[in-house]
Amino acid sequence: MNTRTNWITRTETDADIPAVRAIVLAAFDTPMEAGLVDALRADTSWIPGLSVVTLTPDGTVVGHALLTRCHIGDAPALCLAPVAVLPEYQKTGAGSAAVRAALDAAEGMGEHAVTVLGHPDYYPRFGFTRASVYGIRPPFDVPDEAMMALGLDAGRSMPGGTIRYATPFGV
Repeated sequence: MNTRTNWITRTETDADIPAVRAIVLAAFDTPMEAGLVDALRADTSWIPGLSVVTLTPDGTVVGHALLTRCHIGDAPALCLAPVAVLPEYQKTGAGSAAVRAALDAAEGMGEHAVTVLGHPDYYPRFGFTRASVYGIRPPFDVPDEAMMALGLDAGRSMPGGTIRYATPFGV
């Protein structure tokens, strides 16, 4: 368990699935993201231990981050899927705690590379940089600053190539 900044983080359990779904539905404009998390759970891209929830000290699940398998070219990598926090807990560090715990878990499992399509002002705090620097590109058009990558192992170079996402992403 991780208690950074007074948040408790842990791996998602089956009992957390309804709370995670409610968080994603509350955090995003459409139910598509909640459906994506459900579909990723059922896909081979799901890696036990890389779906993390953030809890309040009383045990209420308020945030969620998920890393799933993708590939950069032919090299295995991870994709940070939707990070979601209940609206009343947004901008409190609950999302950051889940992301940091998921990245720590991935590093502990020997994973090497993580990509994220996200806000360029949010993800650099975790060490993400523009993916194009490494020759990494998404299979669709996005602004260069929105596609980011992070190497978890400083001793290995980042792979390059086009990202191949898990089937539930639909790309």
